[in-house]
Amino acid sequence: MKQRTTVIVVSYNKRPYTELCLRGMLEATPSPEQIIVVDNGSSDGSVVFLEDDFAEQCRAHGTEYVLIANSDNAGACTARNQALKVTNGDYIAFCDNDLGVRSHNWLATLADTLEQYPEVGIAGPKLLFAHAPYDIECAGVGISPNGRVQYFGRGQSKDSPQSCEPKTVQCLTSACWLMRRELYEQIGELDEIFNPAQFEDFDYCYRAREAGWEVFYQPAAEMYHFENVTTAGSQDFNFKYITIKHGKLFKDRWQHMFATENGPPDADCKWLDITIKSIEEIDTPPIV
Repeated sequence: MKQRTTVIVVSYNKRPYTELCLRGMLEATPSPEQIIVVDNGSSDGSVVFLEDDFAEQCRAHGTEYVLIANSDNAGACTARNQALKVTNGDYIAFCDNDLGVRSHNWLATLADTLEQYPEVGIAGPKLLFAHAPYDIECAGVGISPNGRVQYFGRGQSKDSPQSCEPKTVQCLTSACWLMRRELYEQIGELDEIFNPAQFEDFDYCYRAREAGWEVFYQPAAEMYHFENVTTAGSQDFNFKYITIKHGKLFKDRWQHMFATENGPPDADCKWLDITIKSIEEIDTPPIV
């Protein structure tokens, strides 16, 4: 990995998840040169941890650290855009705060993918549930010709053959991805019409692809994801309503593309509901 990397994490309460996520960022090999955390008005002690404990950990590690502390919940899109304005990485990662590191070399693997494939603008890992047996949460995202969403591999074994093949995909979830700074400079920030969250990442992938870039799933990098801990667990907005509203906006905007892309059939896009164990219910997932 030759390029300088920045990791952006948005924090909104759920301090134990944020601590697990950020600790893993520093334990990765190599770790990012810059970490930017945007706190969206947390009230559970997260800001104290971010201002003091984690700042000290970054200093001891030699990692550049930027904390942006918002007084209230500005939304994930706005928060990430705030971070993008101060990033200095050649490669920029989005990571949810309910994400945990599994592959110690995840960042190098995704960066190597961008270096190997100059046509790829965004690369994302295999996302696994954070409790044994660590089944797949998402192995890339497909959009049906009617605009329905499929998380490839959801609920399958982490070693299922179809999920172990690197490939271009229609979309990735921004729970974790690495993108080129060049892409950000070309197509701009996340569209804040999707605040506070939901479908802003799929919209960004389609904007990237419309601009001529490819989106690539790289299973050699694996990460844990507790899934919707921050968004679905928030009392600030109606998660189901926002998902439906933003899904319609996404469909109206990009139907001209996905209608002709030969994406997955609607029948394969039925959401598989899986019980997600909380961080208090599991052992700390291993970094391998």
